[in-house]
Amino acid sequence: MPESKIGEKALDSIIQEMIDTVTNSKDEIFQIGEQSRNEFEQLDRELNDTKKQVVEIIDAGDSLERQVRFSRMRLSEVSKHFDRYSEQEIREVYEQTHQLQMQLSVKREQEKQLRERRDELERRLRKLEDTVERADALGGKISVVLNYLNDDFRQVSEALEDAKEKQAFGLQIIEAQEEERRRLSREIHDGPAQMLANVMLRSDLIDRTFRQRGVNEALKEIKEVRGMVRSALYEVRRIIYDLRPMALDDLGLVPTLKKYLATIEEYNNMDIPFTAYGEDKRLDPKYEVALFRLVQEAVQNAVKHAEASKIEVKFELKRSLVNIIVKDDGRGFDTSQKKEKSFGLVGMKERVEMLDGEISIDSKLGSGTIIMIQVPLN
Repeated sequence: MPESKIGEKALDSIIQEMIDTVTNSKDEIFQIGEQSRNEFEQLDRELNDTKKQVVEIIDAGDSLERQVRFSRMRLSEVSKHFDRYSEQEIREVYEQTHQLQMQLSVKREQEKQLRERRDELERRLRKLEDTVERADALGGKISVVLNYLNDDFRQVSEALEDAKEKQAFGLQIIEAQEEERRRLSREIHDGPAQMLANVMLRSDLIDRTFRQRGVNEALKEIKEVRGMVRSALYEVRRIIYDLRPMALDDLGLVPTLKKYLATIEEYNNMDIPFTAYGEDKRLDPKYEVALFRLVQEAVQNAVKHAEASKIEVKFELKRSLVNIIVKDDGRGFDTSQKKEKSFGLVGMKERVEMLDGEISIDSKLGSGTIIMIQVPLN
């Protein structure tokens, strides 16, 4: 048997072992996530009950404190006019004051313990929430790896000449998938996860607002929470759309861009005119996806960071060349200063380089930004 065949069989065996290991790991991570989620829900209920108990015991303590002050005033009055009261009356006043003080001390100690329990529950909830998020993110990554190992890798391995090429190609694909998952994880963490955390915090205030400030103020809080939920839903839909716009396969690049920009324009209440020139034809799927992502990233940068009111998008398709111009009237930035964590521009430059294209960014503070992209169609 040729040496290459033996190598391929050995590598296939290793891949199968990887699949089994990753599958088992995914099941374990899922169990950890479910256990953490169940514990989170249980602790969240306990936290709500504890918060109610804290409020109740504070009210009871305040009431006792008023009674203690009144009893002390009564005791002071009896002490000043000792000759007016009998020994029995004096003893009763003293014992009543002492008993109220003891009850108040007990209430304050209970309040302290409940506050400590509440703070501990909040800390545990934050840790559990982080665990659930990590488990979900890691589970998603492992699902991608499993899909790749089960489907694409089998087909690709048959086309590769030997085991070394197969291994190198597989590592490149996994690295690209992992980078995409990291980007998605950042977007979920900075977008919907933060918004939902704020919704949870604001929802805790609604009950207190209702009791302390009335129905109208509580309704205002509910309206604000509704707006936050709407924003979170939009972010989730946008992220799902970012993963793979289905219209791209059915309609093609230009109609998908037109639909996408119209949606962004409507949601953000801004002007995004789109103009398409040149030939009306379908491109290779890899070009359609890449070009769509470039326009998407440029527009999202203008919406999120430039505070623009108008974004112009021009798309020109020639026989062997694509030109893209994205211009906004936002605040602009100094291109000579490198910003930390500027993942959007870095990703655009890397994507253009992979297509053997060119990108130029012209921007000045207060003068908006113009992004010009040119990609050859090989």
